[in-house]
Amino acid sequence: MTDDRDFKTHTHAFHSGNQAAERSTRLVMWITFATMAVEIVAGWWFNSMALLADGWHMSSHAVAIGLSSFAYVMARRNAQNQRFAFGTWKIEILGGFASALFLLGVALLMVIGSTERLFSPRPIAYKEAIVVAILGLVVNLVCALILGKSHDHGHEHHGHEHDHHHHDLNLRSAYLHVLADAATSVLAILALFGGMIYGWNWLDPIMGFAGAILVAVWAKGLIRDTSKVLLDAEMDNPVVDEIREVVTAHPEWGEDVRIADLHVWRVGKGRFACILALEKAAPGLPTQAVHEAMAIHEEIVHLSVELR
Repeated sequence: MTDDRDFKTHTHAFHSGNQAAERSTRLVMWITFATMAVEIVAGWWFNSMALLADGWHMSSHAVAIGLSSFAYVMARRNAQNQRFAFGTWKIEILGGFASALFLLGVALLMVIGSTERLFSPRPIAYKEAIVVAILGLVVNLVCALILGKSHDHGHEHHGHEHDHHHHDLNLRSAYLHVLADAATSVLAILALFGGMIYGWNWLDPIMGFAGAILVAVWAKGLIRDTSKVLLDAEMDNPVVDEIREVVTAHPEWGEDVRIADLHVWRVGKGRFACILALEKAAPGLPTQAVHEAMAIHEEIVHLSVELR
């Protein structure tokens, strides 16, 4: 006997768009693009690899953050599209994954540029480059503040949820891009001051390598988290243990009842779908009883129950 139903929400309501995040990522994209243009021109004019690296780094971030904004738009526009059986939230996750790949590309470009400048150093206009680098840092901090507020608004919008279940990986990808920009700006400023005060011209490309490593580490973490959702690798999620606890907490369902089959996957921010098959259940056990017992876990929004 199988019972397949949604409870608490309709399938296409699993994705509740974060409009604040959508607006913020669009604004940050344009701010980043403008600052990127200033840094690239200034880095070329003042001959600073650290500044150039920061500018080109920011250019890929402008594209990646734009991609994050586009993902929000597409998820919202297709929220009622019946072809998406469990909603459109994974469009945002796909955007975050693509942004992480951009981060790896940025790290590679920074390594190439820094290697070139390490073996072929050029004179640097330190004072002018420092001013532009500080400007870039200020812009990045402002953008981080904008995205941070959107993250807080998203938590309020979705209400109380288990912290370990709630992740806006698309917003996180945009936030990481901004943080990476800020970090490379700090490294550029340190390199420029070191070169100007102590004559350590080699510090400029070395900071480029340091920035590349930092960006690559952040990209790796984001790729790991987004890939896990895209590939439905969620069977180690705490919600799985919660489902098992529900079954063991109801001995009246059958003395030897056990879970014969269990599949859990994410369909939204802190929202999961579940297929549950129980073996050796008590004769005449209504599937409605299983649904009611599982309903205490608000993160399970779609449940299919089979009794064998």
